[in-house]
Amino acid sequence: MNLATWTLRNPIPAVLLFLMLSLAGLRGFQQLSIQSLPDLDLPAIIIKLSQPGAAPAQLETEVARKVEDSIATLSGLKHIRTSITDGLVQISAEFVLEKKLSDALIETKDAVDRVRSDLPTSVQQPSISAVTVGGAPILTYAIASSKLDEEALSWFVDDTVGKTLSGVAGVGRFERLGGVQREIQVEVDPVRLASLGVTATDVSRALKQVQQESSGGRGNLGRAEQALRTLATVRQASELAALPVALGNGRDVRLDQVATVRDTVAERTELALLDGKPVIGFNIYRAKGHDETRIAEGVQKALQRLRQADPSLSTTLISGTVDYAQEQYRGSMTMLYEGALLAVLVVWWFLRDWRATLVSASALPLSILPTFAAMYWLGFSLNMLTLLALAIVVGILVDDAIVEIENIARHARMGKSVRQAAAEAVDEIALAVIATTLTLVVVFMPTAMMNGISGMFFKQFGWTAVVAVLASLLVARLLTPVLAVFLLADQQHPEAADGQLMRIYLRIVHWTLTRRKTTLVLATLFFIAACALLPWIPAGFMPAADRGYTTVHFELPPGSSIVDAGKVAEAVRATLKPVAGIDHLFAAVGSSQQFGGGGLRRAGEVREGTLTLTLSARNERSSQTAIEQAVRQALHHVAGARFSVGVGGPGEKMSLILSSDNVAALKASAQALERELRGIRSLSNITSTASLERPEIVIRPDWQRAAELGITAELISETVRIATSGDFDAQLAKLNLDNRQLGIRVRMADAARRDLQVLANLRIKSASGLVPLSSVAELALAGGSAQVERFDRRRYVTVSAELGGQSLGKALAAAKALPAVANMPSGVKLIETGDAEIMVEMASGFLWAMLTGLLCMFCVLVLLFKDFFQPLTILSAIPLSIGGAFIALLVSRSELNIPSMIGLIMLMGIVTKNSILLVEYALVARREQGLSLHEALLDACHKRVRPIMMTTVAMIAGMLPIALGWGSDTGFRQPMAIAVIGGLLSSTLLSLLVVPVVFTYVEGLQRGLSRFGRQEPALAAEAN
Repeated sequence: MNLATWTLRNPIPAVLLFLMLSLAGLRGFQQLSIQSLPDLDLPAIIIKLSQPGAAPAQLETEVARKVEDSIATLSGLKHIRTSITDGLVQISAEFVLEKKLSDALIETKDAVDRVRSDLPTSVQQPSISAVTVGGAPILTYAIASSKLDEEALSWFVDDTVGKTLSGVAGVGRFERLGGVQREIQVEVDPVRLASLGVTATDVSRALKQVQQESSGGRGNLGRAEQALRTLATVRQASELAALPVALGNGRDVRLDQVATVRDTVAERTELALLDGKPVIGFNIYRAKGHDETRIAEGVQKALQRLRQADPSLSTTLISGTVDYAQEQYRGSMTMLYEGALLAVLVVWWFLRDWRATLVSASALPLSILPTFAAMYWLGFSLNMLTLLALAIVVGILVDDAIVEIENIARHARMGKSVRQAAAEAVDEIALAVIATTLTLVVVFMPTAMMNGISGMFFKQFGWTAVVAVLASLLVARLLTPVLAVFLLADQQHPEAADGQLMRIYLRIVHWTLTRRKTTLVLATLFFIAACALLPWIPAGFMPAADRGYTTVHFELPPGSSIVDAGKVAEAVRATLKPVAGIDHLFAAVGSSQQFGGGGLRRAGEVREGTLTLTLSARNERSSQTAIEQAVRQALHHVAGARFSVGVGGPGEKMSLILSSDNVAALKASAQALERELRGIRSLSNITSTASLERPEIVIRPDWQRAAELGITAELISETVRIATSGDFDAQLAKLNLDNRQLGIRVRMADAARRDLQVLANLRIKSASGLVPLSSVAELALAGGSAQVERFDRRRYVTVSAELGGQSLGKALAAAKALPAVANMPSGVKLIETGDAEIMVEMASGFLWAMLTGLLCMFCVLVLLFKDFFQPLTILSAIPLSIGGAFIALLVSRSELNIPSMIGLIMLMGIVTKNSILLVEYALVARREQGLSLHEALLDACHKRVRPIMMTTVAMIAGMLPIALGWGSDTGFRQPMAIAVIGGLLSSTLLSLLVVPVVFTYVEGLQRGLSRFGRQEPALAAEAN
């Protein structure tokens, strides 16, 4: 008595078990978070080291290399990326996935502490933190007010909006875009300062000493204890003008005698425009592990409360991943329902019995609901990959129930009662059902256990599919027989005569069995011909997604001002206005940019900006790819900037890293590669991160003259810096208001900074009084590097190109064939990064997963059938399915990418199920009925073709809506469905004919080896 027959005698435990599992699944479904993709918990640590005033080249030598060498010894380190700008070093240490984030953080801190004493004393305390927030913002809003000016609105966003939205559960970071910062500016007059014998540095430092609050000491008045505080601050900016500033030597001066005090805004470094009108924007970043849709709901409610409190406020949603995640969720659930409905209709069409159809259909919810419970317990989310796993197995989930119901119905037609038919049928089919399910499990299991980035992506996919398939086996073995007994009518069903199709099929099988070599040769030729099509199928990474928005990043030549960038943004807006399908255009100039992976963010530059294009509803416009192509064409008419189009998602760009310690060779190689890539017509917007030379005013001291006057380079640098841009923020005097603190910046007026003669006449303090800067130094115009980037302790340049719909594999092959790559200097190394690196890793991971799956299937089949030979017969259907998949991909013009590889892996399990049904019954017919090989195979084909066709048509029906692209954006799922349907069609039609032929050859091989094994002992005995 097996488990299935035991449940027939004891149905209550099985019913209660699935009742509890279903309730747990409903609860788990409610708790599951909705996301676009699974969280990639990449162990990455960010190290920030600040040395105000230091140049990038200086920081590279004195700081970056020392820290890199220290952390390079850490175990599990994968990559080190370093970005060096004026006064700041940012290092991203990326570890292998097996490394615990907490261990990586502790070890990195220890490594930095080991070299802390070797760093310059002026380097501030390092900031070391783990990356806990996803890379891209999930929401971008623009906010405007009819009564607040830009400064007031900027402070409102920083103070009120930022605090309110940061309190929403799941918000990891809030970032303002555009706007200004209020500050007190003290514009000194160089002539007046010179007449008094003081410098801007003296005024700034003296002002800080006067304008401050400090505490210390205690008093004991009236037998009580009091704290002592020194309050030397003014209450408002206007009071600063009359403030006496001590200049030393017993002298002082009123501030308004040497400077003009203004309560204004700091020098603009950011700009935000919505459809050409000034606004303030802000980004919302999701903390890992939280539901994007719930965050969006919380943010919307919080903004609604702010608008109700102040009706002058208006907010506009610019872009984000939330709508796309919700759309993918709704689309996937719709596909799940449609696939389930079509699968049920197929079952009814074959069985023509609503009771049997109901029993088979019950396997769908009873398999999926426990899967939701397991997903919640495992910490998964409802994302593109887990929903894809459910969508692709929806046709499989009814397979086991279909096979059992069909076998029960066949036994009932022999004149048996429903209970007897159920008991004998489930016992007869037990091995086949268990074998088919376990082969699917061992196919999907390797995808859940892949290493690297691919493992992070497909862990949830693999385990979701495995749990769902195991749940369907549990339903088939425990509940389907019980439901069949209670729902199927206990009637006598005479065996129906074979129809015309069955008779034709059996005649074809008889023909193939009598012409085995011809059949085998034709099948082999089909497989070879299909594989010959492989070079014609483009290789890609991920299909382009239609997210409802796209971006245009632009970059102006070094030295351009924020006014120039604003004019370019307006020119782009005017140029793109005729492009159909664009609702809004949001421009953000000077905002920080994420780059290079590992959580590194590059400080914004006023010469760079990003325009976010909000697209119309999908049914009212062309595809996002078509709109992006139209945008690229339109941008050809905008001069003075270089552009890149796209949100930076997978499959959009090709990135190549050139790495070297030889800066000259690196720069030359990058320029050559960039130039030759422009010759590949399919690529567009070729860009390079090679630091362009920015214009600089270089001050070269006359060391002899400076030494005679007691003037140091540090003094010159400090005097010039404070006079032109003010002191460092931490060194500024502060004005305390009720709710914030404003910096008091001392510097010259903007007009003075435009005159090189004024800079040359700046006074420097010497041992003999003030002397002009030009008397101790030479001023000249030159160029210098604005930024240094390093990869794995070597300088690097990233050359990127937009694919524009071309496959990544084809673009990579074309790039590697260029002379710039073939003739690259030995000191320069080419590294594939970004999508190219992930594509290679995933392709390798999937190849190993497929090979592992094949080996595991063979082992499972050997264990179940207790035979090493017939599993070869079962696996012979796999090549037939791969051929059909390749043909389908070529005909549909799809890529061989990650989704289609998922389809190939899925095919391995599905076609094996069909072979198992044939082979298992043929073995049973020979063993229990004593039929000849030919008769057993014909009987197996006769008895098993119906359930095989039912399961195949049910799976194709479940995949059909995805393959046709119905509903929401199906760019990711469609290649997978096309590959599966093509493989199913070819494998089902051919395996029903070829597998019996292979069975005869394997049987003959087995008999030959057994005769050889018997003869060898006989010969040995005769020799003795």
